Amino acid sequence: MKQADEVPSSPLDRDRRGIEQVLETTVREAKRFLNALDGQPVAHRLEALPAAGLPEHGLGTAGALDDLQRRYAPWISGSAGPRYFAFVTGGTTPAALAGDWLTTVYDQNGSDAGESSVRQLSLDAVAMFRDLLGLSSDFTGVFVSGATMSSFVGLAMARQWVGKRRGVDVAAQGLAALGEVPVLSGTAHSSIYKGLAMLGLGRQNLQTVATLPQREAVDVAALDQALSAIAGPAVVVANAGTVNSTDFDDLEAILELRQHHDFWLHVDGAFGAIAACSERFRHLLKGLEGADSLTVDAHKWLNVPYDSALIFSRHLNLQGEVFRSMAPYLEPSIGPDTFLHLTPENSQRWRALPVWMSLAAYGRQGYAEIVERCCDLARWLGQQIDGHERFSLLAPVRLNGLCFTLAASGGPTSAEVNAFLDRLRDDGTAFLTPTSYGGQAAMRVSIVNWRTRQEDVEATWRAMLRCLE
Repeated sequence: MKQADEVPSSPLDRDRRGIEQVLETTVREAKRFLNALDGQPVAHRLEALPAAGLPEHGLGTAGALDDLQRRYAPWISGSAGPRYFAFVTGGTTPAALAGDWLTTVYDQNGSDAGESSVRQLSLDAVAMFRDLLGLSSDFTGVFVSGATMSSFVGLAMARQWVGKRRGVDVAAQGLAALGEVPVLSGTAHSSIYKGLAMLGLGRQNLQTVATLPQREAVDVAALDQALSAIAGPAVVVANAGTVNSTDFDDLEAILELRQHHDFWLHVDGAFGAIAACSERFRHLLKGLEGADSLTVDAHKWLNVPYDSALIFSRHLNLQGEVFRSMAPYLEPSIGPDTFLHLTPENSQRWRALPVWMSLAAYGRQGYAEIVERCCDLARWLGQQIDGHERFSLLAPVRLNGLCFTLAASGGPTSAEVNAFLDRLRDDGTAFLTPTSYGGQAAMRVSIVNWRTRQEDVEATWRAMLRCLE
């Protein structure tokens, strides 16, 4: 009979025995990537790759890393770097990176309050983030995967609130007992439409209200008129930073409408709400305290890894009514730390740890510095675009983003804009995405990465000039 130590070990067993080598190899790859990040192409025209098959016996971590570096690494983009200006995507601060790695190492299940410190740190992270935004303790917060899921939770609470106003418990009785729910917004983000579709409220049910001239901010007088035509409660979705022109709705003026109208106010502040940490931009968020629910992303201006966002709300009981998980092995009470009762997810990665690490490491002043530097860089780039005969700036640079297009008689076509963006991508210096503004084919820049410096926007501007036909 063979002795135990004579039995051939599996790749998994070898990795378990050699965990230090596994970690060293992984760190070496991380160093390689991060040290090359500033100089590598920001995006790629991906070549088609043959399908990969499942190995029968496994390669072990070292073999899998070799395969990764050979097959996929050459095509991994520099989206974590300083010149990726698409999709309002931040990078990962060093402290958030440490926190994210340790999240995986610790691999905690926060479902049981008596099991670990997961819930306490999570509550602390929420409180720190809330303080960064200037919100009171009336708001509770919970982590979700991103702005889409955050707005989904906020709209689900709004749906339950409207139902209560009508004497219906939607969570218990279902949509059939509710009827249509009026939802109004000036410039709703695509995630709002998706949330309405998932909640059974319907994309087509969103009533687009007129915006101010040459703005993406809602015309409050038009909103007042639209609400006057509604009998009963409604839902208003306001913006704290639109993706095209970083425009802000007048939250204080919207809240004044509550003197005459009954509505739930959900604020989409996915990236713009974090501007509240800066004295220069805090005025844009006046009235935020009056919101019923608030969407804020952490993987945007907070610069923690994908996927991470929060939903803040002043209606914990409604949140629990909608998302409560009922099972004999789960605690029945609803509280600010019973996270599995507050979002669609029962299983939740410890998203709070990278956020806690980064907030603890850099504090309010550190984040104010990131916000203000990004805004200064956006303003500089906007000035270059506005002063060049081949480009046309389509909206004032209000914060950290800008919307512009190619100068052309009658405006450029979408094909012309996309061709320019393809050339810019292939140049490798920066990556931008197309959009539409006022019915015109356009493109936008969003600067939220903690790494971005003056030299990065200058290099981007030179690349833009090179890519003009």
